Amino acid sequence: MRLTIRIITDGGADFPQGMPEKCGLHIVPLHVTFGNEPFDLRLGMQAFYSNIKTNSVLPKTASPSPQDFVEAFNQYPGDDILVIALSSGLSSTYQHAVLAKEMVLEENSGRRIEVIDTRTGSIGQALVAYRCWQEIQAGKPFDDVVAAAYAIALGSGTLFYLDTLENLVKGGRLNQAKGAIASVLNIKLFMQASLEGTVEVVEKVRGKKNALARLIDKFDELGGPADGRVLGIAHSTTEEEVRGILDRILAKHPFREVFIAEVGPVIGTYAGEGGIVVSYA
Repeated sequence: MRLTIRIITDGGADFPQGMPEKCGLHIVPLHVTFGNEPFDLRLGMQAFYSNIKTNSVLPKTASPSPQDFVEAFNQYPGDDILVIALSSGLSSTYQHAVLAKEMVLEENSGRRIEVIDTRTGSIGQALVAYRCWQEIQAGKPFDDVVAAAYAIALGSGTLFYLDTLENLVKGGRLNQAKGAIASVLNIKLFMQASLEGTVEVVEKVRGKKNALARLIDKFDELGGPADGRVLGIAHSTTEEEVRGILDRILAKHPFREVFIAEVGPVIGTYAGEGGIVVSYA
């Protein structure tokens, strides 16, 4: 007899405080290192951004290995496993989880493990995990939860706002000359998660006020569907600014649940300070 359905996810997700404990999530961390030194999450994100400012190169982020996932799966030998993975368009985490599934099933073909490519990350990935947990709480069998997980991931949406392009320059994703011009012109990037799970630039907007207004406009264009869905914002800015954005969204789209999270080091490596991620699932 199956004991339960266990959700395993990874460090690409940015969770609101208390959600992993409430939902019984097992999180396989991604690795973030400055040089050869792993970043200690207990130091907090302000220390993380300070380290970035004093280094000429960005910290390195590395996916969990297949063995990391195998060890996680083996901690729950009697459970069905649902893996909610960071987008395959952003990381090899999904592929490593699939390899781990194949390795475990070679040893025990009777186990049931499904790996979901969320095609998103940060708070978007967290919301997919949360919605799947709700399906489990509703008493649905594993196959139904898996079907729901695919549908939730496909129906989710994620928008990004970058206040600084400094990390993109350091990471080699934007050349230094273009970065300098963008800084002088006060250019902000407004992006979204594509259907393929990559991050694509939607617009380059002058000024923060204009960029945030455009983000909310784009949310409206996507329909901002609230029916039975949840909304989340992950950020590396002020709580006041986040509340202002939420108020403007909720005035038009009354989502049934709203979550706020801090951007963690994986997403923060590229987003930098002042970044905002808005997702629904």
